[in-house]
Amino acid sequence: MESSVQRRVEAISRHLLSLPREPKFFLHQVLLNGGKVKNGDAEAVIIGGMVLDIHAIPSVPANPRTTTPGKVRYVLGGVARNVAECVSKLGTKPFMISAVGLDMAGKLLLEHWKSAGLSTEGIRKQQDIGTPVVCNILDIDGELAAAVASVEAIEKFLTPEWIQQFKYSICSAPILMVDANLIPPALEASCQIAAKSSVPVWFEPVSVAKSRRVASVAKYVTVASPNEDELIAMANALSCANVFPPIERGNKDSTESLFQKLKPAIWLLLEKGIRIVVVTLGSDGVFLCSKGGPSFMNTDLERLKPYGSCEQFYKHFLHQLLGSQGLVIAWLVGCLLPFAQV
Repeated sequence: MESSVQRRVEAISRHLLSLPREPKFFLHQVLLNGGKVKNGDAEAVIIGGMVLDIHAIPSVPANPRTTTPGKVRYVLGGVARNVAECVSKLGTKPFMISAVGLDMAGKLLLEHWKSAGLSTEGIRKQQDIGTPVVCNILDIDGELAAAVASVEAIEKFLTPEWIQQFKYSICSAPILMVDANLIPPALEASCQIAAKSSVPVWFEPVSVAKSRRVASVAKYVTVASPNEDELIAMANALSCANVFPPIERGNKDSTESLFQKLKPAIWLLLEKGIRIVVVTLGSDGVFLCSKGGPSFMNTDLERLKPYGSCEQFYKHFLHQLLGSQGLVIAWLVGCLLPFAQV
């Protein structure tokens, strides 16, 4: 029986294919549409963090300097790992390039990866690597109260030299996704390999601080998927000045009002060479924007060498938005369509 996420993806695909083709606006919410493309054996390559998340959830309000009853859960995480697992659940075999240790956390991550039938060839495994771990302490309402992140291994061991070993996989991939846990030299090395073979690059910003690393690779990026705060940070990094203030959202802000606030930052990313900007809005959905509109998107997305057909690639792309981050594509059901002219 197909999952609820798969049913939503099918419904969204049908809706997308029924949308009108001729644009009447300049900065567009993009239509996803495409034709058949021959499929080879290549799979998406995903480079970035594999992380063990520890969630400490108290049963009663916590008191300082003592233990509190509650539950502690291990959750397999890391932005790149989450994307790769999500894509794999649609029947593909993404090639993961990452780094973990041979400690308890690393073994948990690797065992799950192997159980899913996914290759560990690109995952650097060494005794001296401390597997990235993030410990999240939640409050009684389930909100984050504090957190400690130990993820320096990604920056130290996921080096350009390690990534270069998998040049063939990158060059033959339908798409390369990099997350911003990578240090700039590793990001640049990954994107340059992809560029030599015209492989599209998807940049996932990870966090506000790390999203600024886009400055060194923007000219290579086909798709970027920031949230509101990461979008502003990326625009400021690309403008070389803090010209974009933080977005203040009121309780009564409409979707149209929010888009108008974000539009200057979106436009700057497009002007700097990023071809598709997907702004994730949590429960409010996403803004999917390109500089050239639907006809541009039809041509550009066909370059992504999708799995069997462009439609199948779109389903992988949408599944990441729906499944990994729990998003609802609000604009597809009318939230953005009423104000398509901007």
